[in-house]
Amino acid sequence: MEYSRYIDHTLLKPDASIDAVKLLCEEAKQYHFMSVCVNPGFVPLCADLLKGSDVKVCTVIGFPLGATLTTSKVFETSEAVSLGAEEIDMVINVSQLKAKNDAYVRQEIADIKKACQCRLLKVIIETCLLTDEEKVRACKLSVEAGADYVKTSTGFSTGGATKADIALMRQTVGPNIGVKASGGVRTYEAMLEMIAAGATRIGTSSGPKIINHDEVPAGTY
Repeated sequence: MEYSRYIDHTLLKPDASIDAVKLLCEEAKQYHFMSVCVNPGFVPLCADLLKGSDVKVCTVIGFPLGATLTTSKVFETSEAVSLGAEEIDMVINVSQLKAKNDAYVRQEIADIKKACQCRLLKVIIETCLLTDEEKVRACKLSVEAGADYVKTSTGFSTGGATKADIALMRQTVGPNIGVKASGGVRTYEAMLEMIAAGATRIGTSSGPKIINHDEVPAGTY
């Protein structure tokens, strides 16, 4: 139970079936995971299936590239919240961060945090595309904008979470902001390593196998 509450049980594949989402919710209730993380179109279904349980509904915004307009991200967030999303994982605009347009990145996060209406906001910085300096800057901007968590990855780019990135993010945000390791965490041992490095949430589609110490095929998100 203790480690189960670290896990956001995740299904973000573009061809995810309704039956697969239903199974995701059943598994999340069985193992008492913290949340299910799904694309926005599945929020109403998950909200209905998880009603009365201890599992939250998490969804992704601007996913997976983060390159949509801020107004689109804000609208998407507001709609998701109105349909039952309790946690929001947004993707930053990586191009704006790399261009050192910090005001843009900070304001976008702040606008989405406002649209969350007090729901938890996690900011995906896509560490595999960033230098260490950019990772630090993204984390600092997220904190300044009121984010509750910083998150490593979408799982759909060139790499996932690493212990080094988790340690750097934890060092940057301090003890009071959450850090989510996402992408490539497939084993119980890998989960423990991420937690030891400073992660307070784990995003994975392998939650049941991790908790049961089963082998997970390589390439699984």
